[in-house]
Formats: sequence, C-alpha cells, structure tokens
Amino acid sequence: MLKILNENAAGLDVGSEKLHVSIAGGSPRVFDTMTGSMYELRDWLKSLGVQTVAMEATGVYWLCVYEILEVAGLEPVVVNGKHVQNLPGRKTDMSDCQWLATLHAHGLLRGGFVPKADIRQLQDYMRLRADHITMAATHVQHMQKAMDRMNLKVHEVLSSLTGASGIAIIEAILRGEREPQRLLVLADKSVLKHKRERLLAALAAHWKEEHLFSLRQAYELWQVYQGKIGECDQRIQALLEEQTSRRPPPQTPENPALEAKPKSLGRNAPQIDNLHYMLRQLCGGEDPTRIPGLTDYSLLTLISETGTDLKRWSSAKAFTAWLGLAPGSHQSGKRRAKVSRQRNRAGRLFCTLARSLARSVDKALGGFYRRLRARRGGLIANQALARKLAELYWRCLTRGLEYVETGLAAYEQSLRLQQQRALSKLASKLGFELTPRPEVHG
Repeated sequence: MLKILNENAAGLDVGSEKLHVSIAGGSPRVFDTMTGSMYELRDWLKSLGVQTVAMEATGVYWLCVYEILEVAGLEPVVVNGKHVQNLPGRKTDMSDCQWLATLHAHGLLRGGFVPKADIRQLQDYMRLRADHITMAATHVQHMQKAMDRMNLKVHEVLSSLTGASGIAIIEAILRGEREPQRLLVLADKSVLKHKRERLLAALAAHWKEEHLFSLRQAYELWQVYQGKIGECDQRIQALLEEQTSRRPPPQTPENPALEAKPKSLGRNAPQIDNLHYMLRQLCGGEDPTRIPGLTDYSLLTLISETGTDLKRWSSAKAFTAWLGLAPGSHQSGKRRAKVSRQRNRAGRLFCTLARSLARSVDKALGGFYRRLRARRGGLIANQALARKLAELYWRCLTRGLEYVETGLAAYEQSLRLQQQRALSKLASKLGFELTPRPEVHG
C-alpha cells in the first residue's frame, strides 16, 4: 500500500452552493457557500490540525474560499480536474472530496500556479479593463453599422473611427451638422493632405433619424466604457505605486545610451504616469521591454498573469509548457501521439506579440519566423516564435537582461555563419569563389 505522507491533508470539492470536505479520505462534511460558513470551515480545519487543502479550480467559486484559507495560514493547493478524475460510475461530490483528500494525503497531487495576493489584485483590474475594451469595441461596430445604414463611409477612409478626426466628425453630426464641407474641415491636417477628396465624398450621406439615434446611443455607450477604462487605469496606477514603494529604485546605467526608450504602447494602452519606471522596479531593476516585441503594456499584462518571480518554474522549458507553447508527449512502445496543450492567457499574449514581431524587417526573430513559415507554415512558425519570446522573458526575470542579450546576439551570429556556409556551398556548386569585401564586418 502507498504510504500516507500527510495525515492532515484535506480535499475540498467546491460548488456554487455546497462545499464538501474530507480529511485524508475520511467521512465528508458539508458546508454551504455563504461567507459565515466558509469561516466555520476555516476554523474547523484549523481545530483538526489540517495543514493543506486540495481543491479543483471550479469556475470562480474557488477563489473566495482559497483566499480565506490562505489568509488563515493554511496551504491551499489548486489542481487540474483532468488529472484527478475519479473512477467511472462513482462520480459524486461526496466521493470527489474523499478522492482528492486521499490523493493529497499520499502526496500524489501537483498544485497549479496561483499568483500571490497582490498580483491577483492587479490581475483582476487588468482583466476587467480588457473586458471594457472588448465591450467598447462592440459599440464601435454599432457606430459603423449605423453609419453604413446612412451610407456615411467615414470609417472606410479613416484608419480609426475613434481617432481625433473620426470623433470630431461624429460629435459634429450628433450636434446637427450635415454639410460635407463643414464636416471635412474638422479632420486632422494630415488626413486632409492625403485623403481630402475621398473623405469629402464619404461625408455625403442619406440621413435617417432612426440611424442617427442608433449612432448617438452607440457613441454614448462607447464614451461610458472609455470612462470606465480610465477608472481602471487610476486603480492600477495606485496599486503599482503601493507595490513599488516597498522596492528599491532601479539602477541607472552608467552609459545613458544603454537606457532603452519606452516603446509605443498602442491605442488601448493604459494612461499611467511613470509606468516604465514602476515596471522596472517590479522586475528588480531589469527591463524586459528590451526584448523585441515587448512593450510596457504587454509587460504589465504579463506581470498580472505570471508575477515577477519566475523561479517558480525550474526552467524555460517548464515555463513554456505551462503557457501551452510547448508540445506534450505521449509515447507507448513505438507509437508516439501528438498531445495538444491549451494555451492560457499569457501564452495567447506571447502569440500576439509574435504576430506583431513577424512583420519586422530588421529583427533576427522576424527572420526566424519567416524562415520557419516557409517550411512549416504560419501557425507553427507563430507558436515557435512565441515560445522563443517566452524563453527570453523567463531568462530576463531569472538570470538578468545581459543573459538575454548575449543569447540573442549568439543567435544572430549563428544565423550569419549559417548563411555564409550556405552561400559558399552554392558558389562552389556553380563554380564561383566568394571574396569578402574588407569594409564589410560580419
């Protein structure tokens, strides 16, 4: 029989209405999910000397009980439900908690990653902000639909309907302006310089009262969400200031030329003062935005999902596997099957960064993507580049930026030597001899 490693290990089956608890596989006890009952659960577990509690991540129901147990000094362990499935035909909430407790007491469970409390707080703000951006984008589509119904083709000419020119034109229309020439002069000078004639033609519309009403409602709702996004930015800034007040300021490089300039953050980036400086403080003085494709906005999102202590993962391979960017293994005898891993939010963000970096023309990683895309296709190339970015990110926060830059420089040098060998081989095959020019180095 397997040896019991922890007799004070408990298993908790979390539901929306009931909590089923078992200690070391013993008879379960049932609590409801009201706050007072959760406190009773906490006190009962502490009175019996329970040290650790295993639970599955069921929706959002596990978060509150997790926080209560964590504050009480217990060790909650969140496990993947697919890894702890009970025997077929014996699935009940009672048996589930006993099965979890039995596995946990024998040391057969491996907990998943749950960020610390301050990172979870940042995560909640960032995810709420992302939801507001998504819902605001829906109302932009409603504005475009109302304008299409009136054959007002402004969004076909302007690159962004919610830019300065688009907003000025929409507000004038909602105030009652209908003359195309008067609406035209509200656009930015750069727009008038290159798109004057097209924009003037797009401003001639078939005005209808019901579609103007729809446009007004969509615009007002978009403004509401812009205000909510701004409120989230204020909360995020206050939280970052609180967290960085307890950390030493980042060191300034001796050579000012080595200080990287903050990259462009994009249209939906948070409006936070000294964001780059505070992120460097959170990262222990390192600047991960020196990694190609990584901006302050994407770094803030990554920190909200992974935290800054990446030593939780023993290696870069373990980190990329957790992100869902590394292939799984399933080998039995001579058979090898493909195992797909589901990417979490951080893994999907690295894929987004890889897509933007793939369009670069002066980055070695962009060249890596294009060479792999030619052989294996765009999807595999995107995942491979996302994995490479994730490895650089892990190395930056665990070993320092110098290690990352050395690795990237080594990759570029290796690529250069590979190209030289291929060129020499082709020249020899065609009967030519290569002669390097003295002024060209490397």
